[in-house]
Amino acid sequence: MPVVPSDANLLPDYKELYRFLVACQQVAVDRDCPQIASISREIPPVDPLAVLQAIAQPEDLHFYFENGPQDKAIAAIGSADRFEAPIGDRRFVKAQNFIQSCIDRVMSTGETDLPCAGPYFFCSFTFFDDPPPESAPFPPATVFLPRWQVTRCQNRSVLVANCPLSGNEDLEILSREIWQKINQIGWVNYSWMDEAQKNGKGLKLQQIAVPSHPFKTAVRSALDSIKSQRLNKIVLAQTLQVTSQKQFNIFHSLNHLRQVYPDCYIFSTSNGKGTHFIGASPERLLAIDNQQLVTDALAGSAPRGKTPTEDADLANGLLSSEKEKHEHRVVIEFIRDRLSHLGLSPRVFPEPRLLQLSNIQHLWTPIQCTIPPRIHPLKILAELHPTPAVAGTPRDIATQEIRRYETFDRCLYAAPLGWIDRQGNAEFIVGIRSALIQDNRARLYAGAGIVAGSDPDKELAEIQLKLKTLLKALV
Repeated sequence: MPVVPSDANLLPDYKELYRFLVACQQVAVDRDCPQIASISREIPPVDPLAVLQAIAQPEDLHFYFENGPQDKAIAAIGSADRFEAPIGDRRFVKAQNFIQSCIDRVMSTGETDLPCAGPYFFCSFTFFDDPPPESAPFPPATVFLPRWQVTRCQNRSVLVANCPLSGNEDLEILSREIWQKINQIGWVNYSWMDEAQKNGKGLKLQQIAVPSHPFKTAVRSALDSIKSQRLNKIVLAQTLQVTSQKQFNIFHSLNHLRQVYPDCYIFSTSNGKGTHFIGASPERLLAIDNQQLVTDALAGSAPRGKTPTEDADLANGLLSSEKEKHEHRVVIEFIRDRLSHLGLSPRVFPEPRLLQLSNIQHLWTPIQCTIPPRIHPLKILAELHPTPAVAGTPRDIATQEIRRYETFDRCLYAAPLGWIDRQGNAEFIVGIRSALIQDNRARLYAGAGIVAGSDPDKELAEIQLKLKTLLKALV
């Protein structure tokens, strides 16, 4: 990926930008291949969610990804290039090839050495790799290079503009458009957050209660399969259909989610056709920084207590529960096995920790290893998805049984969502605690892991707790 130097003031006006675009266009003509001009620039600190709300159009693809504990958020808006897999066969390989083909055509300028500078690729994959139903809102794989990318990392913000260039664009018009958008983004109004709180009050929802009988019947049947040793674990999900008297506001809901779940990943992706998938996930599937990988084993749950004493008792009960620790060990062994299958040497923390969220707490074990440059993040993703934390073991049998027990399309629920940059750094989460939203309709998802010793009533209560908290966050 060539880097075109700019002067010391780093694109002081659109004339300097114009000269860079001319150089990119000439390369496109010489190579008889469209190029992608990528401009990185530090801007005054902004909230990427506010930028997303200000400039995203209904027909735009978008992706929002916030890591609260690291004080990092990214908004990706529009697409300079995109890839969709209509069927899931080799979807991770095809996505990897698309990313590399884009990187080979990118020409960069501006403050390219800043953290979060340069092009990022935003990815979403459905839970199953089968061809989805005709009415499915998302294909098995979507990867796009955004037209506009705004990142906040602690108190610094970086804007990246990515522009596809052939030999036909009017560069005078394009350079002015880019420059005007840079200035618009730098002056995004923050007052919408106050309005979000006001608009969220009094939202009337008509909800259909989670049908308890079919779920508990499925749990009992799954327990029979576990007892006969056909399965060790299966994760069964439930949905809650909700209708509002007015259209859901995606941006206000995301703002509310990050307040309710400050320790989770807040995410949203759209299909550019009016459907959004949003949520607050506690589960990191993988993060790669400078060839160092971290992934999480997250399984085994208990509610939070209403008093410090009750909370401590529930935490100690979780840490000492043989049933919950067994469920957790299953996930650890699966991740260790899949990473070893790639020739990696995972390092596992000896004892699980507690990950305590506002309404629930989990057993959590980080797993680390070093990644050689030859192994692409999507190759690791293909090995890990789906983990036992969202599917079960043995994996193939568990996924077959999920299809039998669940009467809805999982779509992006419990599937990988995240980003990859040009150096191979990446961050992916599992899309749990989530909702599929279009206009005034929402489908909320939540699941529970079923193992030997599971109680159908307690598993249903866990799902209802997750759904209830997510429902309260929607505005």
